[in-house]
Amino acid sequence: MNFIDTHAHLDGKEFDSDRKQVVERAKEAGATKIFVPAIDLPSLDKVEEVCNLYADFAYPMVGLHPEEVRGNYNEVLDNMQERLPGNFIAIGEVGLDFYWSREFEKEQMEAFERQVEWACQMNLPLMIHSRKAQNQLVAILKKYKGRLNGGVFHCFTGNLTEAKQLLEFDNFCLGIGGVLTFKKSNLPEVVKQLPLQRIVLETDAPYMAPVPMRGKRNESAFITHVIEKMAQCYGIEKEVVADTTTQNALRTFPRCV
Repeated sequence: MNFIDTHAHLDGKEFDSDRKQVVERAKEAGATKIFVPAIDLPSLDKVEEVCNLYADFAYPMVGLHPEEVRGNYNEVLDNMQERLPGNFIAIGEVGLDFYWSREFEKEQMEAFERQVEWACQMNLPLMIHSRKAQNQLVAILKKYKGRLNGGVFHCFTGNLTEAKQLLEFDNFCLGIGGVLTFKKSNLPEVVKQLPLQRIVLETDAPYMAPVPMRGKRNESAFITHVIEKMAQCYGIEKEVVADTTTQNALRTFPRCV
């Protein structure tokens, strides 16, 4: 059973002591590819370093995470833009996050829109982070609806109405991870009403470990627990979930093929 982890922070310091072993465990579990998003300039350097180390297995993205947006965001984006298109398979992790603070709301929206423009110009998909900001996010994406190259709405945990609104954007998938396995999660009821052809798997490692690994550092090998739960949701074999979501990821991120 092979799968793709479309979102793992393999560059994170949490993996510095045993990254090689983490990659080996992922491969043993069935991972064929891991997609690694950047969140700021320092992480971008590490993302490229890690993906070069594990070429043809780990694939880099470039982007400024909304929680990392500050007053100097244009300077940061100028630096990132100089590296495009490079070997990057997507623009990410980008988006809007108003959960903790709206201090840089205007800057977040401007930074996100600038990076959406990159995706359109470079024919790259987007890896989108959205938290407490769906209305603003959708409003920005609608401006570019005819030019977007698809992508993933990362770590989707919303309701059916929100899911359908996001899937109105062609060639986008919902990224589903460990939250699907949480006991109090409403996500299983939502997922079973969505087409499997619009879903990709992700861990968001080292965060959001699935049951029965909750509380531990998440890693790509744990995605098998998400596959098992998703198979239960759809009433199908685990292999069908793994194969379908793999094809979805390859279709959405053509530069990794």
